[in-house]
Amino acid sequence: MEWPTVPLEKVADINPKHGIWDHLAEDEAVTFVPMQAVSEYTASIEASDVRPLREVRRGFTPFQERDVLFAKITPCMENGKVAIARDLLHGVGFGSTEFHVLRAGPALLPEYLYYFVRQPAFRSAAKQQMRGGAGQQRVPELFLRKETIPVPPLSEQRRIVEILDQADRLRRLRAEADAKFDRILPALFIKMFGDPATNPMGWPVRSLGELCAVVSGATPKTNVPEYWGGEIAWATPKDLSGLDDWVLESTERTLTEEGLGSCSATMTPTEAVLLSSRAPIGLVALAGIPICTNQGVKSLVCRRDLDPWYLFAWCKLRRGYLESLGRGATFKEISKRILESVPIPIPPIDAQQRLRTCLQILRLQRLEGKKVRDRISELFTVLLQRAFSGSLTAAWREAHMRELLQEMEAQVKVLEVACT
Repeated sequence: MEWPTVPLEKVADINPKHGIWDHLAEDEAVTFVPMQAVSEYTASIEASDVRPLREVRRGFTPFQERDVLFAKITPCMENGKVAIARDLLHGVGFGSTEFHVLRAGPALLPEYLYYFVRQPAFRSAAKQQMRGGAGQQRVPELFLRKETIPVPPLSEQRRIVEILDQADRLRRLRAEADAKFDRILPALFIKMFGDPATNPMGWPVRSLGELCAVVSGATPKTNVPEYWGGEIAWATPKDLSGLDDWVLESTERTLTEEGLGSCSATMTPTEAVLLSSRAPIGLVALAGIPICTNQGVKSLVCRRDLDPWYLFAWCKLRRGYLESLGRGATFKEISKRILESVPIPIPPIDAQQRLRTCLQILRLQRLEGKKVRDRISELFTVLLQRAFSGSLTAAWREAHMRELLQEMEAQVKVLEVACT
């Protein structure tokens, strides 16, 4: 069936400004939503704040119950920061000025509008219309006003929303599982060795310089093509920040033998602990391959009494402490000398190796979970595409979602075992 297609401004208010809060006293508490409160994976508000009306009524973006919040600034928009405002105090909210607000009119369900703007195709079109300087580009309001949306009958919109809600529920379950996995490592470490900050079990304390070689990195000349694109992995803080694993097995850029020989970068072995020493300090991973780094990453090559998986876990738990050791005026950096002086509790090596075994099992489960998460995301994208083209039939949904539901149930069982 052909659905009418109209500009968004015909069926939704874009950035409405009228005072829905006029009935409230100045000291009345209202919901406040900063940009970081919106999850780009679950596309929901996960951690809103509460502030007095007088603090937010000017200089922030107002919205009301069931309005759609759409991030307009890069990279938040491209990453999918979208949410429906729900459970607002007094039905009123304020948020970051980097949100566009879309309020569905009588012909649209807010949830239908919400899913429409979550489409990768919609966000891709929005990206093409961004304006502004590098790092500060924003989607203009005019794009939202003129972009067209199919408008089926409300009964059909409800059916589409119901189907997409089922798929979205899988995404949220996967996100909850990921969050639980992230809590296992610190819980396991503390159970085995106690709080690493206070060392309540009284393990002997030694400096990192005694226990491992701290290797600094370097960068070949970037204007010499012969130095780049070879077989040698070359890690930077960017590789660590974008890593969805505990082990780094490939890098965005690589060096040739000639490039490596042209600078002071040093190859380090598999299972070297890679620690970002600036911009930012404290990102950590284990090398899954022989690797060298730039100046922003220190490689920690463990000696006999220190297991690299124990050191990796300790660094993750002590990131705040490591950040506090940074020095510098323009940007903070932790030097090789300071890093070598860092004290670390050292349990018996056999206890450290038991942690290694547990973490390696957990890592495999995390990787399996990531495969399921990726499949869920792929299916959800297909569902979005079909939903707004009129081809999302109940039969198609049943054929493609049953297997995925079974996979999710299996993953939840795996997670329960891991948590135990």
